[in-house]
Amino acid sequence: MKNLRAALLYVLPAAIMMVGLSLVWQPAVAQNTTPHNDVAAAQQQPAQQPDSPGSASETKVFTGKIVKDGDKLVLTDADGKTTYQIDDQQKAKAFLNKSVKVTGILDASTGQIKVIAIEPAA
Repeated sequence: MKNLRAALLYVLPAAIMMVGLSLVWQPAVAQNTTPHNDVAAAQQQPAQQPDSPGSASETKVFTGKIVKDGDKLVLTDADGKTTYQIDDQQKAKAFLNKSVKVTGILDASTGQIKVIAIEPAA
């Protein structure tokens, strides 16, 4: 009984810390805060490969604003409800706090855009 109590005294807090740390270190994934985001869907227009809708390698155009999120630059949509990670931080740096059009390939599993081009929004 004494060994069980001692084990729980050390193991339980360690397990709680591990779970907490794993939640903190997970990469931010593009998330919609509303179930239907028609504005974001309208802004994501396929620019290539119309034969393979939903393909992981489909080039799309994303519009929004480049903002700082911690130590990273991200793209937020016009409503600020969807955030995308940007793989090329150097290209994004020139457009900090500006409205842009990003052409790239979205990795849906990570919410990261593999940037092909960034240009000012019209």
